[in-house]
Amino acid sequence: MSLLKVPPANASRPQWLAYARFLAVFTIFYNLLEGLVSMGFGWADGSMVLFGFGADSFIEVGSALLVLWRLRGDEEGCAASRLHRERRAAMGIGILFVLLALGIGMGAVFQLASRHHPGTTVPGLLVSTLSLIFMFWLWKSKQRTAKALDSRSLEGDAACSFACIQLSAVLFVGSLVFLLIPALWWADAMAALVLSAFIAREGISGLRAAMNPDFSGGCGCH
Repeated sequence: MSLLKVPPANASRPQWLAYARFLAVFTIFYNLLEGLVSMGFGWADGSMVLFGFGADSFIEVGSALLVLWRLRGDEEGCAASRLHRERRAAMGIGILFVLLALGIGMGAVFQLASRHHPGTTVPGLLVSTLSLIFMFWLWKSKQRTAKALDSRSLEGDAACSFACIQLSAVLFVGSLVFLLIPALWWADAMAALVLSAFIAREGISGLRAAMNPDFSGGCGCH
């Protein structure tokens, strides 16, 4: 089986587990690169939005690391042990969502309060375009994997990738608007504030589900 292709619907559980591990590893390496490049461009051009976007990439790295921890030894141990690991991973991803929302919100407030904007937004357009392409594929692949394995933590990791898509869209639109109409420098910061509220809600919902005594580990997507 090629790891670049989503396994067929009738694939075995070990095949789906191998694919889930591949997606997690790919996420880690891609987001490390994206984060460092974005923060470098953001620092050089004085773009707080691009710098913050790069920093947020490390939240995605943390989520993928939790998925790898969750998948390690999936076929070993009793069902109670696997459920405990699933719960801990789901809680960890929920916490990362809340931290992501706080980071986005604080960055947007700082940008609005300081009326700060970069001299150019071309790097933001390039980074966000590449991110939209890769993250859409990752999001859809993770969704299918979470459904196949019926995993709440994998579903949360897929939602984290979707949040990255939303951030990329905000960065792309904000960069384009500023490039065309510099007077609207505040547009992406306002959009980021709204987005942070939705991400926080997603994180709190995941935490509540993981802390529920009736938590079953399933993603509820069947």
